[in-house]
Amino acid sequence: MTLEPETTQPEQPEAEQVEPEPEPAPLAELLALRDGLPDVVETEAALRVVCDALAQGTGPVAIDAERASGYRYSNRAYLIQLRREGAGTSLVDPIAFTSLAPLQEALEGTEWILHAATQDLPCLNEIGLYPSSLFDTELAGRLLGYPRVGLATLVETLLGRRMKKEHSAVDWSTRPLPRAWLEYAALDVEVLVELRDLLAAELVETGKADWARQEFDYLRTFELPARVDAWRRTSGLHRVRGRRALGAVRALWELRDSIAEQRDVTPGRIVPDSAIVAAAHAMPLDRQALLDTKGFHGRGADRYASRFVTALREVEAMDEADLPTRAPRGDGPPLPRAWAEKDPVAARRLALAREAMTALAEERNLPVENVLTPDFLRRTLWTPPTTRRGDELVDAVVTQLSGYGARGWQIALAAPVIVSAILQADEEAATEPEVLPQPDELPEELLDDAVEATEDD
Repeated sequence: MTLEPETTQPEQPEAEQVEPEPEPAPLAELLALRDGLPDVVETEAALRVVCDALAQGTGPVAIDAERASGYRYSNRAYLIQLRREGAGTSLVDPIAFTSLAPLQEALEGTEWILHAATQDLPCLNEIGLYPSSLFDTELAGRLLGYPRVGLATLVETLLGRRMKKEHSAVDWSTRPLPRAWLEYAALDVEVLVELRDLLAAELVETGKADWARQEFDYLRTFELPARVDAWRRTSGLHRVRGRRALGAVRALWELRDSIAEQRDVTPGRIVPDSAIVAAAHAMPLDRQALLDTKGFHGRGADRYASRFVTALREVEAMDEADLPTRAPRGDGPPLPRAWAEKDPVAARRLALAREAMTALAEERNLPVENVLTPDFLRRTLWTPPTTRRGDELVDAVVTQLSGYGARGWQIALAAPVIVSAILQADEEAATEPEVLPQPDELPEELLDDAVEATEDD
C-alpha cells in the first residue's frame, strides 16, 4: 500500500467564546394603593372630615402638590396629596376653596415629609400652608450620597417597589382630573413615611442627622429668589449681537411675560424663545414682516403681533445709553473664567479651594454643592476678609459665610478650606519672582535705547 504524504492542515483559530448575556433583573413589584383611591375633596364638609382625620392621626404627614408647569404661568397648586398613619390618604383640590385654614390648623405641630421641598413649599405657602417642621427625602438622599435621588429611584432602591411616572408632566389644572392621574398623585405619598424612616435611620448611622436637621430648618423659610433680568435666560440669547438686538429681546420677552401672566399660560405658548431671538436679529417693524419672521406663527403671534411690533419700534428709537449691555450688572463676582485676568491671586484662591472642596466632598460622601453653595464660595474668595491674622481671619470667614446663609455644619467644614486657600494663595504670590519682560516683548523705543547704550559703552 502506497502511503500518501501527510498533509499539514492549517491551524484553525479557536472559536471565540461568547459570554451569554446576563438575564435582566426581574422588575420590582409595582407600587399600589393600599387603601384604594379616595374621592377628591372639593366641599367644606369633606374638608372638615379630612382635617379631623389628620388631626387624630399619628406620626408625620406625607405631603405633595401638583402644579401645571408648562401649561400655566402661575406656580399655584392644583392638587394636594396627604397621607398620615391612622388617617389614610387624602386628595384635596385647593382651587375649590377660598381658604385652607382648617387644614393648616389640623397640621399644626406635625412634621411634614416632602420630596424636593423647594419645589412644593412656595405653592403650599401661597395657599396658607406652612410646616412646623419638615423632612425632605430628596435632600436626605443627597446628604447620604445616593447618586440618584428622584422619588421613584429612592423608593425602588430602599423599598423595592416600582413607581409609575407616566403622568408627571400633565396639565393638573384640567378639571375633572382623570382617575389615572389621581392614582399617580396618590402614589406619590403612599410610602413617603416609610421612606423617611429608612433615610432618617441612615442619617443617624452616618453621623449626618444634625446636618439634615439644620438643612430642614433652613428649608422652612425657603422662598423663591426674586427674578432679576429674567429675560437674560432667553434660550439662544448667546447668538444675539449688539445692544439694540439685546434691547429687542428684552422688550419682546417682557411683553410676552406680561401677556402670559395676564392669561395664566406658560409664556412659550404665546411665542417661543426662538421667535424672540429671530425677531431681535431681523427687527421687523411692521405686522406682516413680523409674521414672516421664523417662529412668529400661531394664534398667539397673530393675536399680539401689533403689540410686538410697537415694542420693536420703541427699541429702534431708543438712545444707545438706554439699551442693555451684554454683561448684566450685578453685585456678585465675575464669571470664574475671567478671574485669572482680573485678579490672578483670587483665581489661585478659587483653584485651591475647589480642589480641596472636591476632596472633602468625596471624603464625606456628599455632592460638592451640598458642602457649600458654589456662589457662597466664589463670593468669599473674590472679596475675602482683609485680615490675615489666624483667628481673626477664621472668625471673619465664618461671619461672611453665615451672612450669605450657609448653615453651621457647612461653615464648620468649609471655613478651614477657605482660610487655607486664602493664606496659601497670598504666600505663593509673595514668593513668586517678578517676571521681567523678554526683549521681544519690550516696546520698540526701549529696545532702541538699550542698543544705543550698548554702542556707547
